[in-house]
Amino acid sequence: MAPFASTMAKTDTRTVASLLREYGHRTALRGDNPYRTKAYLRAADSLAALSQPLDRIIAAGALIRIPGIGNAIADIVRKLYETGTHPRLEKLRDEVPAGVMELFTVPGLRPDKILKLHQALGVNSLAELEAAAKADRIRPVKGLGASLQTKILQNLPIARCGETQLHLHKAAALLEHAIMSVKQEHPEFSRVEIAGDFRRGCELVTDLALVAMGKKRTAIEQSTLTLVVTEKKHFGASLLEATGSAAHLEQLKMHATERGFALKPDGLYRGRKLIAAATEEEIYEALDLQFIEPELREGRDEIERAASQQLPPLVRDGDLHGILHSHTTASDGTETLEAMAEATRKRGFEYFGVADHSQSAHYAGGLTLQEITEQHRDADRLNTKYGGKFRVLKGIEADILADGSLDYPDHVLKQFDFVVASVHSRFKLPKKEQTERIIEAIANPRTTIIGHMTGRRCCVVPAMISTSPRSSERAQNMASLSKSTRIRGGSISTGGGINRRSTTAASSASIRTLIQSANSTTCIGVSRWPAREECPGRGFLMR
Repeated sequence: MAPFASTMAKTDTRTVASLLREYGHRTALRGDNPYRTKAYLRAADSLAALSQPLDRIIAAGALIRIPGIGNAIADIVRKLYETGTHPRLEKLRDEVPAGVMELFTVPGLRPDKILKLHQALGVNSLAELEAAAKADRIRPVKGLGASLQTKILQNLPIARCGETQLHLHKAAALLEHAIMSVKQEHPEFSRVEIAGDFRRGCELVTDLALVAMGKKRTAIEQSTLTLVVTEKKHFGASLLEATGSAAHLEQLKMHATERGFALKPDGLYRGRKLIAAATEEEIYEALDLQFIEPELREGRDEIERAASQQLPPLVRDGDLHGILHSHTTASDGTETLEAMAEATRKRGFEYFGVADHSQSAHYAGGLTLQEITEQHRDADRLNTKYGGKFRVLKGIEADILADGSLDYPDHVLKQFDFVVASVHSRFKLPKKEQTERIIEAIANPRTTIIGHMTGRRCCVVPAMISTSPRSSERAQNMASLSKSTRIRGGSISTGGGINRRSTTAASSASIRTLIQSANSTTCIGVSRWPAREECPGRGFLMR
């Protein structure tokens, strides 16, 4: 593709972000430094969520203020913006057809495997990949094999549903920067709030949306970010509309119509008279509804429950008293036991429970018996130091073996204050065997907590026990999966997406606790939105 002439219009932000993503993927196919590739992709995400025109940012020399963009990437972005291409990108395009880029959306499909699929089988698109897998053409190829073929067939649906979605932590970083940019560019805006999927607590974010309080109502879309500007008297209605979900809003409008109202984007009306619009609370109140928290607005039964004042209370920061299922440098964490405990104490929690990997997790530095003894000695020292004002709990994340047993004998397990039992292998067992395996682990009297029960990672690994990508549906599944745990008085560690809805569901099922993992001090105390990409999880106990 030839560069655009300098007299032609500059490239729009969305296209620049897409080109930079393509640039990163093509360098990965060349075998370039994987960290550099990740840097290109992070920068592309940041560009896609800009809250102001790219030309204005470039003119102000402010590209390097965008998260993930340094001087080198800024030069590439300028070239893409000015010409619609880049000399190196054109050279890379000569090597691999454009359709091959689609294969990067398949979770677990590494660049070297993508290149092999293209070179050995002529796969140039997702459709051709699916056809090759279904025709059993991938299995016989050396370097690919049966396992990859199975993984591709499993993950193709994830690729199709997740192409335009972001994990919460990525969306959080982009929205944080967007709010800062909007406030800098529009100091007249007295209030800026997050809306969309993110505000509803969805695990995967499709629409990045902000609502700002200004003097004139308007909607501005910059690449993947929508900014709604509205007056103070209509702010609540605009926030409600921008938050969604579409299903919730449709049901709410029907509820309003049945009562002689009309719910519009700028407020609740009876005839031409504006009844409520300044706050969401007054809109729900005017409709005789209990206030519906954003996390519950998924168009299920929340309006019926709100009409009868039967919405469940959601878990809040004040309900969290300690941190469990946390890893340290003893296994695959990034901080020492003392650093993690001290960070937890300083954030006002009452206790910290360490739960490093067990001996079967050799790939993650699982603890030997000697290392367990040493860690317990360190915990005792810290507890003496804290003098009863804060406590370090001795735990372990024990592997659930294929037969449901744990990977330490009973005389070792009884040394711990708590035991997190988790599946880290044999994810593809038949449903019946997998269920029996987990129930066997739950039945073990030493098991305190079941870790990441479903085994799912959003847009990466499908669940070994079925869950839905929407956290409201996941909450219902969590409740149904909790029966055996409740009977035995245990707990569940959600592992990859704790939120106020899932904890509420488990609480209503009489599950004692839900815990999420933390691998570094940056993860501690982040109750809803992990803004740092290096934070792989959060850890909390609901008491």
